[in-house]
Parts: sequence; structure tokens; C-alpha cells
Amino acid sequence: MERNSLAKLFTKTFQNNWDNLVFSDYEGQDLKYSEVANTIMSLQLFYQLNGLQRGDKIAVLGRNSANWGVTFLSSVSSGLVIVPVLPDFNKTDINHIINHSEAKILIAAKSLTEQVDFDSLPLLQTILYIEDFSLARAKDPSMQYKINDAFKYHKENKLSKSSLSFYEWQPEDACIISYTSGTSGFTKGVLIPERSLVSNIVFAQEHMPLKASNKIVSFLPMAHVYGLLFEFLFPVSTGCHITFLNKMPTPAVLTKVFGEVKPHLVLSVPLIIEKIYKKRLLPTLEKPLIKILLAIPGISLILQKKIKAKLLDTFGGRFFEIVIGGAPLNNDVEKFFRRIKFPFSIGYGMTECGPLISYEAWDKTMSGSAGRLVDRMEVRIDSADPFNEPGEIQVRGENVMLGYFKNEQATKESFTTDGWLKTGDLGVIDRNNFIYIKGRSKNMILGPSGQNIYPEEIESKISNQPFIAECVVVERNGKLVALIFPDAEALKAEKKDENALRLIMEENIKKTNAELPKYAQISGFELVKEEFEKTPKKNIKRFKYL
Repeated sequence: MERNSLAKLFTKTFQNNWDNLVFSDYEGQDLKYSEVANTIMSLQLFYQLNGLQRGDKIAVLGRNSANWGVTFLSSVSSGLVIVPVLPDFNKTDINHIINHSEAKILIAAKSLTEQVDFDSLPLLQTILYIEDFSLARAKDPSMQYKINDAFKYHKENKLSKSSLSFYEWQPEDACIISYTSGTSGFTKGVLIPERSLVSNIVFAQEHMPLKASNKIVSFLPMAHVYGLLFEFLFPVSTGCHITFLNKMPTPAVLTKVFGEVKPHLVLSVPLIIEKIYKKRLLPTLEKPLIKILLAIPGISLILQKKIKAKLLDTFGGRFFEIVIGGAPLNNDVEKFFRRIKFPFSIGYGMTECGPLISYEAWDKTMSGSAGRLVDRMEVRIDSADPFNEPGEIQVRGENVMLGYFKNEQATKESFTTDGWLKTGDLGVIDRNNFIYIKGRSKNMILGPSGQNIYPEEIESKISNQPFIAECVVVERNGKLVALIFPDAEALKAEKKDENALRLIMEENIKKTNAELPKYAQISGFELVKEEFEKTPKKNIKRFKYL
């Protein structure tokens, strides 16, 4: 059987959908597959005129946009390694990544180029503006002529379908260096090989029924592999039309975009889903009359249908599924969504697996799980009883990274001696390979009598209480303390002052403790004035609050 490759997948989709729309910037430009192909070939020629060789690095820095997508495709189609840089990184990290990755060209948003210390980066030759691929900075005075010549050639010579060319990578070639900003606080460059990208894309094609001309909204950071694979590469490979959201995805903004685009598939992270739940549904569900009516079987069914219809409408009304990944979903939110038969599924992955480890369709998955192990991977739990006793989740297979760029020690530490990738997550599995995540091994707190306490599970319960936006549970002098960031909007709406706030929080902790075993009880709380600092996946950077 002939091997799938990026070249085959993308040559085929461009040729089959040549005159169809592929990219739109929300409230901006619309581009057809043929137009994107033309720009890809112009950039390919520019790279050649610069003397770039196979395996050289191109960095891209900016928020989601059509031209971000064009930049990515121009790089991998040229046999060049792409280095996505998250626009939320600070100046020091941005320059470190460009330097460490050995990038020779940077394509960046105009607003972010001032963050780049161009003269202090010896290997960086050129900066182009991502908005129009015009020249921003160059160490070679002739660079302006090169960019002009490259784009002029393909403007004057119309590109045919057969002229579009994609470089044929070998399966073990690294195509992407993805720099993570993890909850542990360290930045490492994950080497993602071609086989991992192909494996993730083909799995999605086989299990997520997107079709040519279907629509999707890209709002998760494309510089992170979850958004990159499932809101960009997979949809392009099936002939979809992607609308890029180049602004903060607040519930209000997302509701507006979803209502206009009406996507066929929605990808999200728990934080966004939980915010929509708390803002749009919880106020209704908390009303005394609604609580009574939801307890009456016949009326409850009618109410649940109405609530479900309202929620479906929030996401545009024609999607077949919402896939949630990046972190565990709040337990109460998940239970309610299951109750009303809302079409959502929870997946699990990590950058080092490009990203997918487990997923199952919403109508086949198991409640409380993070989906079933994908069919091109193996899993084992590092415990004496993997079905009941949590242990580190370890995986191997097609999706796994090559290692960390220029960091042999970190690469060695991330694998077991017999070649399994150590995820750092704790969990159990069932006999059908559904994975149940219990927490991060680094976050686990040892209880007074040796019990394993998973702070994420406690935080999920606390965060579901009124007037709480976010929460982090830490250990202080052998006791558990909840750091709480209050929901300012809800407090203002209810006209609650500082004294009332403390009484409310005391009651919230009391209610939470009633649901917890004695060894996991919260001894006290501290109010924090600012939102917790997060990674691009919207996971809280816990190490900053320990």
C-alpha cells in the first residue's frame, strides 16, 4: 500500500478544490485554493533566491490569519522547517526561540516586529511582514529585489494546477520545531516529524466527518499543534473553507463569529466552554423554579431540549461535534452536557505527539474519559493495576516526536529506557483503551496518610461555585489552600462588596469540603487580584503559585 505523505495530501486537495475558497480572515480577505497556491509558489521562489537549503528554518510570528496559513504551507512545501512562535511569548522568549531554532527568515506581524532584536540574531537574514509579505528588515541590500522578482514572476506567469509542487519529506524528517510554554515553565523545541503530522491528519480524516466546502473557524493558536492540526491542516486536507479569527476569542466574540460562519466542526479548550456555560447557562440553571422543574421527569425533558437548542445555537447550529482538548473539563459541566445529550467529545494529547493520543466520537465515548487511544498508538500505565491504580500514562507509536531540538538531556529524560514517551500525566485505562486522566504527576500532592491528592479535581469543584472565575489549590505547611480569582462581572452585577465576598467564599469552601474526603479538605482560601498566568493552551502556570 502506497504511503501517505504531506506532499500527496496537499497536492491532491489543492488540485481537487482549485476554484473553491480555502481561507478567509474574519472581516477581511477571502482566498481561493488557486490564489493560495500562487502565493506559496512565489514564496518558494523567494526562498530559493535566498539560497535556503532543505532543512533550513523559517519562523512565523503572529496571530491566526490566512497569511499565517500561507506561510506554513510555503515552508513545508519547500522542504524547510517551520518554527511557529506564539505571539503571547515575551520579548526574551521570542528572541531566544528565533536564535535557538537557527531561523534564517522570520515572517511576522507588523505589531510584533519591534519585539525582535534583529541585529543581535546572527543567523536571521530577513524579516517579512506577514500582512502582505513585504520587506521589513534585511542584512542583504538586494533582498528587496529578490522579494519583488519572486512575486512578479508568478504574477506574470499564471500558475496551473499541475505546476504546484510540494516537497516529498521522509517520514523521520522533522518538519516543525514547536516551542512549548508548559505548566512547568520551561521552553523546549519539540521536533515533530512528517510521519506524526500525516498520522494525525489521516486519523482525523477517518474519524471526523468534515467534507470539501465545509466550514470551520480557526481561533485556537495556530502556533500550538492542537489548533494547527485540527483547525488548519486537517480541514485544508479535506477541501474545507477556514475562517481565521485574529482577535481574542471571548464568549461574546465567538458567539458572533459562530453565528455568522456556522461551522461544521468546533475545536475548543475547556476554559472557553466553561466560560460559555457559566455566562450563558448557569444563571438560568441556578434559578429556584428551574431547579424544581428539572427534577420533574416530563417537564425536565422539555426544558433540557430548550437548553440544548440554546447551546447549539451559541455555536452556530450546524456543527456535528465539539472536540474539547488541552486540559480536563469541569466535572459538573461534563455531567450536564451528557445529561442533555450535547454533541461534544473530550480528546487528549500533547505537543510531543503532534498532538493526538486519544479521542472518540461524542456518541461512542465513555463519560469521564478523555477518549479511546487512537489506533496508531500504544499506551501503558506505570502502576501495578492500570485499570484501578493511577500511574503515569506512557505512549509510543506513529504520533510521537523525534525529541527536543539541541537538547539531548531533555530528550533522554522524556523516554523510558525501553522507548516509551513519558507524558507526565497520571491516569488509568479500561479494557477498551479509554483513558481516564487523574492529574499531572508533578502536581500530585501526597496526603497526610500517603493518599494521592489531585488538585485539579478539587479545583474543578471549587470553580463551579458562585462568583469564582478561577482557582488553584496549593499545599501550605501540610494543609491545602485555595487561591481564588473572583468573578468580577458577576460580583458587580449582584452588587456584592468586599465583606460579602469573603462570606460567599467561606460558604463556597464549606460546600466544596462537604463533597471531599477528609484528607483532601480545604483548610482556607486566599483571594488573588489578577487572573492566573496561563500557557497558550490556557493551562494555569502552577509553578508560579506554589
